[in-house]
Amino acid sequence: MLDPLTARRLVVSGDLRGAALQAELSAVPVLAREGWVDALLALPEPPPDSALPRGCVPYLPAAIDDILVALSEAPVTAADEFVDIGSGLGRVVLLAHLLTRAKAHGIEIQRDLVRCARTATAELGLSRVTFERGDASEAQLEGSVFFLYSPLTGEALRRVLFALRHRAGERRIVVCAVGLRLDQEAWLERRASSSAAVTFYESGPLLR
Repeated sequence: MLDPLTARRLVVSGDLRGAALQAELSAVPVLAREGWVDALLALPEPPPDSALPRGCVPYLPAAIDDILVALSEAPVTAADEFVDIGSGLGRVVLLAHLLTRAKAHGIEIQRDLVRCARTATAELGLSRVTFERGDASEAQLEGSVFFLYSPLTGEALRRVLFALRHRAGERRIVVCAVGLRLDQEAWLERRASSSAAVTFYESGPLLR
């Protein structure tokens, strides 16, 4: 097992991506994975939450094992465009690209979190990773796989789901929901998951 700083150097050089990085991460003891990944990505301690609009929730990073389940069982491939709604410091987006080579995009309303995520992306030299500062409930959602870790509530969540339903009218999409059930959305078809925390839904023209 590589230490995270050695792994980081190999990631920056382009020599450790995809299945090879997955193997290294899998070799890290479960209780050490959170710190290992944050050191690999050089993610700082999150700044204090700024004033949040109604319906937005404070930043809380998704667990590494939940992220790995989402990426492997969606599944996310290099042909996908992965979108994290409420992307925080960028942990999910960065891992999604590094492990699958998919184009990856994060939407986050807190300016300081977006700044940290963009800095981490630039230091890793990742050209297919982007972060957008904005309210996800008002953003134009483009992608094929969407990751939601309880990012919104109430009316804001309703608007995001409306946008996702519109997107599903154009192409098949997969929604990976962590700590969030969307069973009430008749347009989404729930799929099996190996994790009690991660729920998969899909919809789109190819399912009709």
